[in-house]
Amino acid sequence: MQVAKWGNSLAVRLPASVVEALELREGDDIEIVVEQSRTFAIRRKPGTDELLQRLRRFRGRLPADFKFSRDDANERDDGRD
Repeated sequence: MQVAKWGNSLAVRLPASVVEALELREGDDIEIVVEQSRTFAIRRKPGTDELLQRLRRFRGRLPADFKFSRDDANERDDGRD
């Protein structure tokens, strides 16, 4: 695959074999996820139905030692250390 300039962004053209394997069509949303150092996976973005199924399976179960910290959740790394 080759990375090309597309306006102010970069674009990757997917080979036909990847498009066929993922059954992609123009306009589909996908995710490119870095899995390990310098390796990645391309997958469809989950649709509304799949996200709802995930939420139903989750059902609010968090680890027993989980503690929500509003400060941690809103912390920003602005690079000024």
